[in-house]
Amino acid sequence: MSIAIEPKKTDGAQRHIQVTIPVAMVNEAKQAAARKLASRVAIPGFRPGKAPAAMVMKRYADSIKAEALDHLVQDAYREVLDREQIKAASQPHIHDLKFEEGQPVSFELHVEVRPEVKLARTQGFKVTRTERTVSDEELREQLEQLREQRATWAPVEDRPLEGDLVTVMLATADEDGTIPDGKEYKIVLGAGQAIPGIEEVIMELAPGNTLERPVKWPDDFPDESQRSKSKMVRVTLRDVKRKSLPDLDDAFAREVGDFDSLDALRTAVRTDLTDAATREADAEVRQKLLDEIIGANPFEVPPSWVGQLVDGYANAYQIPEGERERFATQFRPTAERQVRRDLIVETLAESENLKASEADIDDKITELAEKRGQNPGQVYAALQKGGRLTELERGLTEDKVFKWLFDRNTIE
Repeated sequence: MSIAIEPKKTDGAQRHIQVTIPVAMVNEAKQAAARKLASRVAIPGFRPGKAPAAMVMKRYADSIKAEALDHLVQDAYREVLDREQIKAASQPHIHDLKFEEGQPVSFELHVEVRPEVKLARTQGFKVTRTERTVSDEELREQLEQLREQRATWAPVEDRPLEGDLVTVMLATADEDGTIPDGKEYKIVLGAGQAIPGIEEVIMELAPGNTLERPVKWPDDFPDESQRSKSKMVRVTLRDVKRKSLPDLDDAFAREVGDFDSLDALRTAVRTDLTDAATREADAEVRQKLLDEIIGANPFEVPPSWVGQLVDGYANAYQIPEGERERFATQFRPTAERQVRRDLIVETLAESENLKASEADIDDKITELAEKRGQNPGQVYAALQKGGRLTELERGLTEDKVFKWLFDRNTIE
């Protein structure tokens, strides 16, 4: 007496397996469920656990059937994994379940298989590293961003200009033409926070004034039902604030940080930009090399892993529910490449003994402590509290894997 297992179809990383559980095993599971239930239920006229099995089976048939089925499916799943030597990548799905009295239990099991990554070729590739120097324009833009961060806003009584911060009461007419009470909005003019027609109305007003006028909604407005429509709007301009940027001088440099002069600040900013460009070039060359390895060593990846990564990024980017399907379609190729990348790094770390050791982690923590002016114990505790030790270990492992790859491939 054993479970019948019949592989039906392989679809990428997904396996479809027909499972049939014989009647004898089904009856045994139902009897076990009945005994378990009888020990904890009270039936009038009988002491707990002493009611006849037939009575328990009749009175609690649905509960017994559900519990027996749960155990049968779980046991069958473990049997499938063991006999078919499957390493499951996610929770399985049950399809076409049949559970009728006096008949075997049967269902089709859909299970995603953890991919077996075989890297037949990891050497002999040639990739180009793009070196990029920081331009004077990039330096200027970064310094301007620093000035923007320390800008001050002062009230003015003039009509607003592009770049001004305005506070307005804004109301749009309903379908019947009624204009309701307005809502307050703070808008930086010219920053795309309001449609152009409304910004035009605002810029015609002096503080304290109100204007009603029809405004046409843009042809490319996100809500398609509102595109090209004209609506009456009422705008009351409450106040106008104009931005003032600090002078780019030695005093500004001292305000930004521990810099004696503007030249020292410029040097530090250029160094930061150069370091960022280097990291970007490093990431690019790593991805180029991995793309070569992926092309030479194709393998399937579990769709659920890709889906989880897509969902994670959608949540991180706060993608609205109505736009998630489009986001998933556009982002799925990137997510799939990321899953492949992670599997290759993991496989090489395992096969070539490149996982970060405790000594590697200790050395990195000591390095971080020296940069921060703290003792290693403080840094370790902070990383542990923030749940970042695993991230640190993963980063060190990746560095070792890519060093191993760079030594065996050509980087021009």
